Amino acid sequence: MCGIVGYTGHRRAVNVVMDGLRRLEYRGYDSAGVALLDAGELVVEKRAGKLANLTEVLSGHSGLAGSTGIGHTRWATHGAPTDRNAHPHLGADGTLAVIHNGIIENFAVLRRELETGGVTFISETDTECVAHLLGQAYRAVSAERSDRLAEAMRRVCQRLDGAFTLLVVHSDQPDLVVGARRNSPLVAGRGDGENFLASDVSAFIEYTREAVELGQDQVIEVTPQAIVITDFFGAPAVGTDYHVDWDSAAAEKGGYDFFMLKEIAEQPQAVADTLRGRLTDTGEVVLDDMHMSPRQLRDIDKVFVIGCGTAYNAGLIAKYAIEHWTRIPVEVELASEFRYRDPVLGPNTLTIVISQSGETMDTIMALRHASEQKAPVLAICNTIGSTIPRESDAVLYTHAGPEVAVASTKAFLTQVTAVYLVGLYLAQARGVLFDDEIGDIVAALRKAPEAIAKVLTLMDPVRRLAESLRDADQVLFLGRHVGYPVALEGALKLKELAYMHAEGFAAGELKHGPISLIEEGTVVVVTVPSPRGRSVLHDKIVSNIQEVRARGARTVVIAEEGDDAVVPYADELIRVPHVATLLAPLVTTVPLQVLACGIAAARGNDVDQPRNLAKSVTVE
Repeated sequence: MCGIVGYTGHRRAVNVVMDGLRRLEYRGYDSAGVALLDAGELVVEKRAGKLANLTEVLSGHSGLAGSTGIGHTRWATHGAPTDRNAHPHLGADGTLAVIHNGIIENFAVLRRELETGGVTFISETDTECVAHLLGQAYRAVSAERSDRLAEAMRRVCQRLDGAFTLLVVHSDQPDLVVGARRNSPLVAGRGDGENFLASDVSAFIEYTREAVELGQDQVIEVTPQAIVITDFFGAPAVGTDYHVDWDSAAAEKGGYDFFMLKEIAEQPQAVADTLRGRLTDTGEVVLDDMHMSPRQLRDIDKVFVIGCGTAYNAGLIAKYAIEHWTRIPVEVELASEFRYRDPVLGPNTLTIVISQSGETMDTIMALRHASEQKAPVLAICNTIGSTIPRESDAVLYTHAGPEVAVASTKAFLTQVTAVYLVGLYLAQARGVLFDDEIGDIVAALRKAPEAIAKVLTLMDPVRRLAESLRDADQVLFLGRHVGYPVALEGALKLKELAYMHAEGFAAGELKHGPISLIEEGTVVVVTVPSPRGRSVLHDKIVSNIQEVRARGARTVVIAEEGDDAVVPYADELIRVPHVATLLAPLVTTVPLQVLACGIAAARGNDVDQPRNLAKSVTVE
């Protein structure tokens, strides 16, 4: 939920840490702070609000030449977003500083214990408990031990319940940063005479593309020359080295007003990258990272798809595709509800978990529940080495590149592309589609990036429409078949960005209640299925458009080129190229992304960092 950066090396730490925080601000922007070791002193500054507030404060400091420091950008959980609750938090004697991502679930017990022992708390946060515990543990460890700070961290972590990433620095050890992780992201960066820690590789990608993946319940010591990893009990551990295959330019705006606009424009390439190497010239699907035998795949008799928010909407599309192509029953579940309803799982139940970051806590806990029930788990994820793919039996990386804007765009389209690949792979392994049928779908998928690129050239009417809707009170979205999850995704984007009432409905449900929301001028966005193939769906949704229009709705219709039947009923008509019915979300979602972005910008909202939201939800 929060962004964390640590650095020790030969550069000015304040520059490296602040640069990292700028790249991580999408993870939380309620407050920000730094702790810098400078000439033997621990310098701490923190401010509520966006990172600019901290930048202004630091500009008043002269010097700050120290080469070790930590930084934090916060999405508030415990305690309001104030200067007092901002990180870092200090131990009682002011010699150590701690930053934290996650939630310490037993903090109340720990706080009572500390207060009984005479500790006075300054903040309302759970993190301050850790700072005081670390201070006590550090004093209890022999000063002769070279790993004194790491040992203090290990002792404290053994007492903590919940999800956490922690970084600590101490004024007695000016070239050292110690970190720990449990159920929360932390990655190390390996440099030349310098090393890094962060919750995301984007924080240090400008300086190194060599990263180290940490395991669960590990403590890491970082000095300019070395990285040392142990478990929480001091046993040596080894991280997994990997190379990051994108550079810092991929995380910059590249001339666009917003990261979201840049990421919308990157979707043709992102989808192409997700497909790359997975479709053969002979019309087959190859998924080298599946690590599931043909026999396992043939024995699958049920599929659960699990996700949150946008990932859940991608899962709904997976249901249509997988059931149609494989004839296996599919259930789609909100990850936050999955384990609490005691779902029936077993070795023949494939659980597909979808997460852009790979650190979504609700999804992690759902994954673990499935694994405990001996169900094979397949992860669809964008972040290499993150928790979800690491704990899954198989993984399909989407290769979308960095997505900085909080509202997902290319993450959604690449997740949808990935579920198509999984569905086809299952159908291929089970022999339920003829080779030429799979070949036709593969050929259609190959053309998808070109179709998405064409959609992007047709967006001028959408931008004008967005400006005209800046003062609308609500927007309703309708769809049928795979258009229904698209309607949900369109409504979600508008809620996230424009802060307005927006709902997505299956169009056939109109008469069962939602039509009562329609009044004169109500904006209704309708995604129309192709008139080819499933023409009955097309005819039914045209009837739905007539129903809402007869009650005064302003209709915005998204229809494929050449569909003239919708013209008389569309107040606003947005054209998309024809694609196969099941692949339609790859083109019909794009106008809804552009619309939400445009309305938010017209309202003066922060498009990339909408209020109360963070990119990765790493707490339950």
